[in-house]
Order: sequence, then structure tokens, then C-alpha cells
Amino acid sequence: MRNKRPLLPVQVLSVCVLVALTGCGRAKVRDDRAVKAKIARETTFTPQTWATSVDETQLRSARRVGWLKSFRDARLNELVAQTLANNRDLMAASANVERARALAVQAGAQLKPQVKLAFAGSRAGALESAAPETSNLSLSVQLNWEVDLWGRIGAGRRAAVASAEAAAADYKYAQHSLAAATAKAYFISIEAGRQTAILREILASLKETVRIVNVQYENGLATAQDVALAKSDLASTREQLIALEASEREALRALEVLLGRYPKGDIAVRAALPPLPPMPPPGVPSDILERRPDLIAGERRVAAAFNALKQAKAARLPQLSLTGNIGGTSNALSNIVDPANIAWRLVGNLLAPIFDGGVRRAQVEIATAEQKQALAAYAQTALGAFSEVETNLDLAGTLARREEALGVALSEAEKAHRIAQLRYKEGEIALIDLLAIQQRVLSAKSNKLSIRRLALEQRVNLFLALGGDWQI
Repeated sequence: MRNKRPLLPVQVLSVCVLVALTGCGRAKVRDDRAVKAKIARETTFTPQTWATSVDETQLRSARRVGWLKSFRDARLNELVAQTLANNRDLMAASANVERARALAVQAGAQLKPQVKLAFAGSRAGALESAAPETSNLSLSVQLNWEVDLWGRIGAGRRAAVASAEAAAADYKYAQHSLAAATAKAYFISIEAGRQTAILREILASLKETVRIVNVQYENGLATAQDVALAKSDLASTREQLIALEASEREALRALEVLLGRYPKGDIAVRAALPPLPPMPPPGVPSDILERRPDLIAGERRVAAAFNALKQAKAARLPQLSLTGNIGGTSNALSNIVDPANIAWRLVGNLLAPIFDGGVRRAQVEIATAEQKQALAAYAQTALGAFSEVETNLDLAGTLARREEALGVALSEAEKAHRIAQLRYKEGEIALIDLLAIQQRVLSAKSNKLSIRRLALEQRVNLFLALGGDWQI
């Protein structure tokens, strides 16, 4: 019977651990339900359907594919993959996720007994006495554990886990946002290149106009005013071309920075904008609350604040800790594990706060305020998310109508320009009239290209706002 006694501390601790861990799963379920109830009260503005009407024909043609695939642009896929692999901001967000997970592990470690192996040795004797020197050696296993009577440690662990989940959702949203930013920077770079190409065509046409006017002037068919007007328009177009080329290089450098490259401004992009993908199905507004990573992160922060408040309240209650020790002491190392030299001890400590100057009460008030702050931040983020969807749903129809109107304007301007060229050659109109019509053609081409790029951006923004299928 004597040999079984040292097992008593381990048995007691094992039973305590089992009892404590039994309630962990239930506590998490209760907390999640409470958090969802609080969030539901804060987001009473969530509608059943979208206020903006959606073109059903566009929705019927939408396919459930990743948002990148819907643009059917292999180069865009490559660039987004490079951004996600090389972007420094994303690397920092990834490191933050690792840190949050490690903090969650650290917080959860307090729920488990802490086991230590201790070895100590000492030798003593008198300086002037003839008494022999004495040695003392000890080897022990020490167990320390705070019993989570009121759920304080468990609440702290759940708060840390929720914070880690929020960081992971933030990382995912950062991925989505960077992919969207890369796509938009890519479209801007293509548009800048196309705008430059359009202006070069106009510049070539103006050079030919100047040549013709000079010939006409030499033959007495044009005035010096016509020559001056043609040269002035040519110089102005050259200035516009210089500015556009600079804008193109700037757009390419912005894209390179997103990719994690040195901004040299020489990255290759396709020559034309990709086709406009179909509209994604918007679904039900309330689905966004469970789909968008930034809203998931906000909900997890509410859960973390909820548990932090519970932790602060439980900190005002008594704390029970158990300390166990089993080991041997001897003056010789060979006898240290002799059963006769082994002893055990189990100690329970109850610590109840009496007066702390209001520290614990202040901590409860701080945690309460932080919970309110997290709920308000979540509600504001949700409201912003609904606004983004409604804005982009409305913008889709607006841009489609504008593009249609600009298509008609461009077609008619090109028709008028062809007629004006014939009339100018016949001497029926002045050069200034021809140049004015030519500027209309340039403006219509430029505006139509810009609208198409904005329509592509609208699709990206809508995918991002819906938090939909982001197969990157």
C-alpha cells in the first residue's frame, strides 16, 4: 500500500482536469449563441432583399466560377498569383496570423497543469571545524495548476482563439483586397496604353493634316491662319501624348509595387481590356454577414470582446490553485530514487481579492466598453458592406447605359469626321471645323475606353463587396 501513495497527486489532478475540460465545449456554444444574439440586435437594418433592381438577364448568364476566371485573362491570373506570393503587406498580415495563433496557444496553456522536473544539489561544511562536509541532492516532479472554477481562464482562451480567427479572416480579406487592387491596377495600365495608342493615331492624322495644309498654302489654297491652326493642334496633341505616356509608366509602376517588384515601369500587360464578365448573383443580403471575411473578422472580434468581459468579471472571484510535488532527497545520487527517500505533497491555495484599489472593477468597465466598441464597429462595417453592394449593383446599370450612349456618340462622330474630311478637301468648310470634329472623335474614343475600364472595376468591386467565390 505504501508504494501506491505517491500516485495520489496525479490522480487528483487528472480528475480536476477532466472536470474542467468537460465544460469547455458547452461554454463555447453558449458564447457563440450569445454573440450571434447581440449581433442580430445591432444589425436590425439588414433587409430581406436588395433595394437596387438587378438585370435578370445578366444574372442568368452568370456562372459560378472564380472571379478571376470570369475575366478570361491568363495574364491577370499570373499577376494576381505573383501579388499574393510577393506582396510585403500580405506577408506582414500572415505573420500577424501566426502571432495570434501562438497567443491563443499560450492562453490555453493555463488550462492544463504545468509539470516541471527539478534537480538541486548542495554541499556544506565549516571552514575551521574538523566536521565532515555534507551533501544533499534532490530530484522532484512538480505540478502546478489553477482550477478554472469560474471560467476565467477558459474565457481568456476563447477570447484569444476568437482574436486569432479574426486575424485569419483579416488575412483572407487582405488577400481578396490585394487581388482586387491588382486587377484594377492591371486594367488602369491597359487603359493607359490604349489611350496612348489612340492619341498616337490622332497625332499621325494631324501630321498628315499639317502636310496637306502646307501644300495647299504653297499653292494658294490655304491661308497662313490654317497653317498656324494645324501646327498648334499638332503641338497640343504632342503635349497630351507626353502626359499620357507618363501616366502609363506611372500605372505600370503602381502595378509593379503591388507585385512586390522594383517599380521600373516596364511590366508587360495585354494590349486590350478583357471582355466584361457577367454579373455575379447577389444572393440574400444577410448572407454577406457570414460570407465576407472582413465581417467574419468583425464578428470574431465581438466574440473576443464578449469573452474578455467574462474573463474580467471572473477575475473578481476567488482563485483556487493546486500544487503537487513528488520526489526524493538523499546525500547520494544512487539513493535518490529509493522509495524510502521519496515523498509527495499536495497543497491547495484559495486566493480571494479583498481590496485592489478598484483595479478589477475598472478592468470590467474597460472590457464592457470594448465590447460595445466591437459591436458598433461590426454594425458599421456591415452597413458599409451593404452600401458597397447597393452602389455597385446600381453602378452596373449606369455604366452599361453610359457605354451604350458613348458608342452611339463615337459612331456618329466618326461618320461626321469622314464627311468633314471630304468637305474640307472640296473647300466647303474651314480647317478649324475639321479639327473640332476630329477632337470629338478623340474624346468619344477616350471616354468609351474609360467607361469600359470602369465597368471592369465595377465587376471586381462587386465580387469583393459580395464576398463571393474568390478562387484565387
